[in-house]
Amino acid sequence: MRLLPFHELSLEQLDTWHGLRAANPALDSPFFHPRFAGAVHASGRAVHVAVGEDALLACHLIGSTLRPAGWPGADFQGPLLAPGTAFEPLRLLGKGVTGFEFDHLVEGVAGFDRWTVTRRASPYVEVEGGLDGYLARASKAGKDNMGQARRRAAKAGRELGPVRFAADSLDEDALARVIELKRAQYRATGARDYFAEPGRADLLKLLLHTREPDFSGILSTLHAGPHLLAAHFGIRSGGVLHWWFPVYDPGHAKLAPGWILLRELVLAAPSLGVERIDLGRGDDEYKRRAKTGETTVGQGLVTRNPVRRAARTALERARPTLSRMKRRLT
Repeated sequence: MRLLPFHELSLEQLDTWHGLRAANPALDSPFFHPRFAGAVHASGRAVHVAVGEDALLACHLIGSTLRPAGWPGADFQGPLLAPGTAFEPLRLLGKGVTGFEFDHLVEGVAGFDRWTVTRRASPYVEVEGGLDGYLARASKAGKDNMGQARRRAAKAGRELGPVRFAADSLDEDALARVIELKRAQYRATGARDYFAEPGRADLLKLLLHTREPDFSGILSTLHAGPHLLAAHFGIRSGGVLHWWFPVYDPGHAKLAPGWILLRELVLAAPSLGVERIDLGRGDDEYKRRAKTGETTVGQGLVTRNPVRRAARTALERARPTLSRMKRRLT
């Protein structure tokens, strides 16, 4: 497969991209939309596209390694293929490329089994029919937390002022506050700061103002009186919204504002045309409680170097233990 800079793709190649995606339900995540790759490219992180007769893959070339476009913030990854198409990942290597590293490979991509070291759950929430539809599918924990969220919203209104929810805001100041709160969360938990890299805040701002019929950024905010209790910035394509950067004000943690925000978003889903909210990989307690289902995403490395492959395998298999130790220490 040959690598082309994103901006050099022809209209025919972009049409092929749209056609492959439309024909394959496994690619309905907004991370597979060319607008996402284009926004990443425009924000200053060069995106290349591996182009073959029957496949496309948007990626970054970092040294001699390919990583999916948007790495490490791309929560669904993989080549664009027609359903049932076989794919040989070694086609990605050559001409100076020695590896393709992935950590959120979508389920069921033919050809990647031998390169996938681990698989982890990626929960989602089905919201067709709004809150009533969700409650008909939810677990007891999900129903209980939604009920608590309704009561806590009423309490916030009494104590802090009228509760206001904006499902799809264009407020750049609110987006800046989302990034500020997210960075504070990274510091508090010791997680790597996604926004420490130049251009990533610019990416969110660019996505905020991307308004296409089949792709857009979505900023949702929850206020009580003058207080921003919680907010979320995600991306949406068709009926799928990806829950990407949720935040809440720790000063109001007792109100569980994240649950209030999620409940409001589920209520607003029909008006937004959203039928599924992908929560992204992770075993966070709120995801386990809120989910109505889950898929799996794979982690691994395509390489001809057995030493490099063994090192990546050992690292991936050690991650769950390292994460548990880190949680105990924090």
